[in-house]
Amino acid sequence: MTVWDRPEPPTRPVPLDRERIVAAAIALADEGGLEAVSLRKVAARLDAGPMRLYGYISTKEELFDLMMDEVHAEVLPEEQSDDWREALRALAHRTRQAALRHEWLADLLGGRPTLGPNGLAVTEATLAPLDGLADIDTVMRAVETVSAYFTGAIRREIANVRAERTTGLSKHEWQRASGRRVTDMLATGRFPALAKAVHDGTDVDAETTFATGLDWVLDAVAAKMVRPPV
Repeated sequence: MTVWDRPEPPTRPVPLDRERIVAAAIALADEGGLEAVSLRKVAARLDAGPMRLYGYISTKEELFDLMMDEVHAEVLPEEQSDDWREALRALAHRTRQAALRHEWLADLLGGRPTLGPNGLAVTEATLAPLDGLADIDTVMRAVETVSAYFTGAIRREIANVRAERTTGLSKHEWQRASGRRVTDMLATGRFPALAKAVHDGTDVDAETTFATGLDWVLDAVAAKMVRPPV
């Protein structure tokens, strides 16, 4: 029985429900990452005894599932698109935006799908525009390919955000601080392709990089979209 199927216990003596528990857990994770979340800390924030929470949630993994599903409500598109490219593009961008609001989301992306109502609704909204455009296996590989792209891109971006916070250096400040080392290594002539990238490449922001890569992946997926024979 999943956490969504299990009934909630009575709320007395301290009013509790899964919605309040999940909201407290998300607030803790937003402040300090997933490592800041425990049933004990969530209970303390709600001014309840830790054992009370076990009536609602059995494990921390269940709590993470509920947190993930709550954030899926932010990913769910406001309107259903009939254009499969726009549907997948919206999924990618809305997931990125959610991860920038909740950095801990990047640590949970790519795992087993949760079975909560919001997560299932996101999956339905993603698959519906692709229905009938190709055989189901091609459709599933298409969604998995796009998901693999934006999951990796989001994790990389969040890793950079965390590095900036940890070091106190922005991307450009870190580049300037590392400039002497890079210059010395490129001057050896051992890394000509890297030297060309450093000297001639255009520096673009994270959002542009994300959008460009996403469009390229969607172009590649489009080439595989062949309607199944009638």
